[in-house]
Amino acid sequence: MKIAYLDCFSGVSGDMFVGSLLDAGLPVEELERIISGLNLNGYKISAKKEGRNNIFGTRFSVSVHEEDQKARYLKDIKEILKGSDIPLTVVEQCISIFEKLAMTEGEIHHISPDEVHFHELGAVDSIIDIVASVLGIYLLGIEKLFVSRIPLGKGIITSAHGKIPVPTPATIALLKGVPIYDSGQDVEMVTPTGATLITSLCSSFGPMPSMIVDRVGYGVGSRTLVDRPNLLRILIGNDIDEQRSETVVVLESNLDDMSPELLGYLMDRLFDAGAKDVTFSHIQMKKNRPGIQLQVVGLPEDKDKLNNIIFKESTTLGIRFNYSQRAVLKRGKSTVESPWGKMRVKKVINQDGKTVLLPKYEECGRIAKANNLALRDVYAWAASLSKDHLK
Repeated sequence: MKIAYLDCFSGVSGDMFVGSLLDAGLPVEELERIISGLNLNGYKISAKKEGRNNIFGTRFSVSVHEEDQKARYLKDIKEILKGSDIPLTVVEQCISIFEKLAMTEGEIHHISPDEVHFHELGAVDSIIDIVASVLGIYLLGIEKLFVSRIPLGKGIITSAHGKIPVPTPATIALLKGVPIYDSGQDVEMVTPTGATLITSLCSSFGPMPSMIVDRVGYGVGSRTLVDRPNLLRILIGNDIDEQRSETVVVLESNLDDMSPELLGYLMDRLFDAGAKDVTFSHIQMKKNRPGIQLQVVGLPEDKDKLNNIIFKESTTLGIRFNYSQRAVLKRGKSTVESPWGKMRVKKVINQDGKTVLLPKYEECGRIAKANNLALRDVYAWAASLSKDHLK
């Protein structure tokens, strides 16, 4: 499987993202040809080699004739994308990204996403940056994108809304659930466009995955930074490790005044909201009270949703959280023929590449009830499966 790792040691912006893909082999002529299908006016694409600290990469830029531009809303951008001859998969991803931006801006300014006036994000250069990034991932055949921790700058910049802090409200809102750190730089290290691209396209944030590198590309930023080269590095290659590392958020809280019935309902609500795991552990709390420690494992982007459920459905007054890495095996679903008809099972690929089929509890329970069988007998049959049963 072809994967890529985005090394954001100097942050990320839309133009740097596109520049890294071009530097890694994306043909600029092909990109220009497809982008022209957007039927936008008043712009010119440029891609040239530039160096930062004697490391050379591709500087991608879009020159815009301001007099040819006009204000755009979400519906306008959707019409532009849907009216193009760009591959449907790319169009759908781009629309999803702009919807995410509109929702974020709407929440910040307390208006509907459809009312968001995309002064900066909807400008031609940002539309091209987003479409070119998604298109580049598609054309290069990258199936999964992994991203490093994200460095943030500080200070004050001037925007269409006046003076605002760095990172901007839109950027920091988009980076919820993402591991970040202070770069120490008094500049904008991550733009809203860069933030929405990585959070929309990335599978996991953190360390570099195990891979055989085939291509390396550097996207050149517009500024010169004091303590580092202003570059975005992408490594493209093949996955060599069936064991995958991914970022999860772990939420914990100690409870000593809840009914067991309410705990059961809380667990159901958390799983319904996308929690990967929910556990209760018996603990001894202050004043010698027996209590329960709740631990919830979820995706970083689901942190706020899971937090809200815990506060709403439990008696807790506080929730601890941290971001952690976990190694997971490749997994999927499959259907096999059983003595009782079709049965859904879990498909897992071990570290040695061997495919293993595992029983699904709910499916075994369904078959046991329907056929008046002992659950352990159905479970034992499913546990004995080999990859030869795959259909």
